[in-house]
Order: sequence, then C-alpha cells, then structure tokens
Amino acid sequence: MSVIISFSGTDGSGKSTQIRILINELRKKGLRTKYIWARGGYTPLFSLLKKILRFILPKKFKYSDGKQLREKVLKKNFVSKIWLFIATLDLLIFYGVYVRMISPFMDVIICDRYIEDTLIDFKRNFSNTFDDHSFLWKLLLFLAPRPNKSFLLHVPVVVSLARSKLKKEPFPDTPETLAFRLSEYLNDSIFPSQRYHKIDCQISIESTNKEILEKLKELF
Repeated sequence: MSVIISFSGTDGSGKSTQIRILINELRKKGLRTKYIWARGGYTPLFSLLKKILRFILPKKFKYSDGKQLREKVLKKNFVSKIWLFIATLDLLIFYGVYVRMISPFMDVIICDRYIEDTLIDFKRNFSNTFDDHSFLWKLLLFLAPRPNKSFLLHVPVVVSLARSKLKKEPFPDTPETLAFRLSEYLNDSIFPSQRYHKIDCQISIESTNKEILEKLKELF
C-alpha cells in the first residue's frame, strides 16, 4: 500500500509550492507519486455532475449574472441539505473507493487538502444545515484512509491577503472568511497536534521544505 501524505492550511501559506517541491524530490528517488486535489463539491465526479446540470438548467443559472441566484437557491434548507448529501457521498466515493483503489499501484499519494478542510468549508458555508455528526459524514471519516503524515501550513490573515494580491487571485476570500478559517485550522480539536505537523509559513520556502523533509525521514 502507498504512503499517504496530506497538506492542509490557509490560503497563501505556500501549500502548492511545498507540494510541488516534495513531488519533485520523491520522483527523483524513483517513487511512483500521485497528486490528488479534492474538496467537497469540487472532486472530478462532482465537477462532471455540475457540468451536466449547467447543460440542463435554464440559462439564468449558467452565467455570471446567475451567480447570486444560485447562491440564493443554495441558502434554502432543503436544497443545501441535498447538495451536502451529494457532496459528502461524492467525497466518500473519492476517498473511500478511488484513493483506496489506486493505493496499491503508487508508492506515495500526495493529498492537496483532506476531509478536515472540507469540514471547515461546510461549517462556513452551510452553518445552518451541515451536521458533522450525521451518519454519512461519520461513514466518510471511517472509510477514508488515514494519512501516514499530515501537514498544516498557516500564515496570519494579513499575510494571506498580501500574498493573494501578489498572485492576483481572481476570487480571494474576505478577511472575515480568512480569519474564520485560520481559527478553525488552529483549533486542536479539529486538527490535533499529534496528527498534524503545523508550520507557520512566514519562514522561507527553503526552511519550510527542510522541516517537511525532516518529518518524512521516517517514511522514506
């Protein structure tokens, strides 16, 4: 079975950069390395479903002028509950079936975000309808493989905002959302320190990479 390494954390913390460096290092060692990215509502299967719905639904749902209408529809309790059910089921298939299915054929699987990242998304966007004690969510936690090593990269909100501007992010999160996410990421009941190695990424890229590689020595 493959080694699973997950990366979680705030926007602008350098996750993509560190993942890219790590993948290059692992492939240089001849390790078969698979990169996957997933969040609730954004897996390949869910994206395909959304494309089909956009094709079927009326034009007013398809374009930018329909964005507010879509958001309004999702705020309806019964709609958001259906959306959450499908998104959670989709994650269950992705992690519980797909990741387990490819695991025997890979030496390393790098997960850009993991289930807890989606937990934060759902708590933020569906605070009135999301239930992390539901049977389906608990089943997802049970069936998803547990990473061998998990990293949580974080930076303060002001740093996230500054780095988003430098990268010219088209849809940056608001300061309020960034603050909410950072608070959740630093919440030890969600991201326990015994499972997640937490790095304040205000240090250099090289120093962060060195710290990550040091923690992975026992695996490779």
